[in-house]
Amino acid sequence: MKNGKIRVLVVDDSASVRQMMTAVLQEDPAIEVMAAAADPFSAARAIQEEVPDVITLDVEMPRMDGITFLRKLMGQCPVPVVMCSSLTEDGSETLLQAMEAGAVDVILKPKIGVADHLAEHNMQIRDVVKAAARARVRGRTAGRAVGHRATEQKLTADVMLPPPNSRAMSRTTEMVLCLGASTGGTEALSEVLRALPANAPGIVVVQHMPENFTRAFARRLDGLCEVDVKEASDGDAVLRGHVLIAPGGKHTMLERQGARYHVSVREGPLVSRHRPSVDVLFRSAARSAGSNAVGVIMTGMGDDGARGLLEMKQAGAITFAQDEATSVVFGMPKEAIARGAADHVIPLGQIARQMLAAANR
Repeated sequence: MKNGKIRVLVVDDSASVRQMMTAVLQEDPAIEVMAAAADPFSAARAIQEEVPDVITLDVEMPRMDGITFLRKLMGQCPVPVVMCSSLTEDGSETLLQAMEAGAVDVILKPKIGVADHLAEHNMQIRDVVKAAARARVRGRTAGRAVGHRATEQKLTADVMLPPPNSRAMSRTTEMVLCLGASTGGTEALSEVLRALPANAPGIVVVQHMPENFTRAFARRLDGLCEVDVKEASDGDAVLRGHVLIAPGGKHTMLERQGARYHVSVREGPLVSRHRPSVDVLFRSAARSAGSNAVGVIMTGMGDDGARGLLEMKQAGAITFAQDEATSVVFGMPKEAIARGAADHVIPLGQIARQMLAAANR
């Protein structure tokens, strides 16, 4: 970094998007756009002059598509890359391929004309780029400080549901596992869920993703795992052998009726600057499941989930945090550990086994 700023290369074939992305990023004093390129060939020339800290990369471009360029880049000069696209159902499958090819995260192109959504989107773009600047890419560790933090008000889970009460939840025969992740989480969650047996306890997952992307992500995981995986819908039962992925753009909460659990999927404001929010899921688990739950916080930037994991622990749940060595970004787990929310700090490769052991305790 130069002058303590994160240097970003913006690559997009649309001049208006390049201009808007540059303006959005440079609103943050910790970020500087070093160059903007209309296609991968222009981007390659810019990289020869200076290697950026982060690249934002469009998917569909002339002369060479973004994913082909990403694969070439990862093989020759690994740099944290954030894929940028107008996300559709079809496009989400392509963006999942980008994550497999080495992209660290996905952002949506700004949508002109919707002021409230644009304001939220701008904040998320800057947060994602900051997280990418700290990401470990193909063995390269970039331990950068992100400097200035956004000063906008950050809401807590209080806006969605009250804190858990002090009454301990009685133990039932069924356990529920709650997982939360952000940057780097798509591949980390894939590794964890693929290691689970078909009869694993019911699982609810929050991964910070845009809407539509979560549906494609769940469908991809369903084809890889022994457990059944689907995007959560309001009222879905939490069943043994099933994983529910919180839909992008909505909050997902665990609720209990008798000895059975289901999820409530609701609209609501950003919580800890995210929707879905890990804090919302974890608080609901503390309220509804208590000691019948296991909480796991994984790779990601920021502190979403740290407060909720502590509430789960205080309600009697067993809690885990992914360790620094295996986290793409050691932000969310670090915050949880600092708050004393994690009973155990473990590497990614042990999460599936350890949380199953906790559920069977």
